[in-house]
Amino acid sequence: MRKTVGFIGLGVMGNSMARHILQAGYPLNVYTRTKEKADELIQLGANWKDSVSKLAIESNIIITMIGYPKDVEEVYFGDEGILQTAKQGTYVIDMTTSQPSLAKKIYEKANEKQIFALDAPVSGGDIGAREARLAIMVGGDKEAFEACLPLFGVIGQNIVYQGEAGAGQHTKMCNQIVIASGMIGVCEAVAYAQKSGLDPTTVLKSISTGAAGSWSLSNLAPRMLADDFEPGFFVKHFIKDMGIALEEASHMNLQTPGLELAHKLYEQLAETGEENSGTQALVKLWKTN
Repeated sequence: MRKTVGFIGLGVMGNSMARHILQAGYPLNVYTRTKEKADELIQLGANWKDSVSKLAIESNIIITMIGYPKDVEEVYFGDEGILQTAKQGTYVIDMTTSQPSLAKKIYEKANEKQIFALDAPVSGGDIGAREARLAIMVGGDKEAFEACLPLFGVIGQNIVYQGEAGAGQHTKMCNQIVIASGMIGVCEAVAYAQKSGLDPTTVLKSISTGAAGSWSLSNLAPRMLADDFEPGFFVKHFIKDMGIALEEASHMNLQTPGLELAHKLYEQLAETGEENSGTQALVKLWKTN
């Protein structure tokens, strides 16, 4: 019989990820602050738990996919948190994009309680989650990674063990740094095409398969052109990620001017009320100029 999986956090990506796990035959316990977000999964056979502690006690593998490091801290270290209530031998996997230092803290506390902890942030947005094509970057003990690999294979395709605790989160910071500057380039290209009188959709046919090609160009530029700013990934969460990356870079005395500019532009975008839009809404800064 497959191990029982507990899933905490059923947002834009988490809902799809949890659905794949359920459909793969894993018994699934779910918890999220807003129960309505779990209704569809409950109808498909997931078991609703009304607290983190109840989910933790009744699950062999616990996945968290939540918003901010402060939420991760609360869910893992609160009085009724995962590390207070999970059984020995449980695997806990934080797939939130969070601080490498927090991943190490979770690992160390889990190790004291004979619980196996992995940090495994993902990339691929709502599309990757929906199609089970996520890139998964994993830090922690190699043995724990190998034990959880079949489960990772249910929700992702590019699954790479990166090293000790925190390595998954550091890798995700590299991912976000690339996206940050790249999104500026995508927005500028779309604006340039429009200003020069070209058909931007036709331009994308040429440039998306050449050296300029990227996931953002292929998947988010068409949304920009369609004025589709629904979140595959929230602006507010991207600002959080860039803030973590900037802090880590500062600790390493590493200059990241591209990241700094992107962070500044996204904060400017959020100030206009776009914090709950998708990251492709950055193009609106060019539309107002």
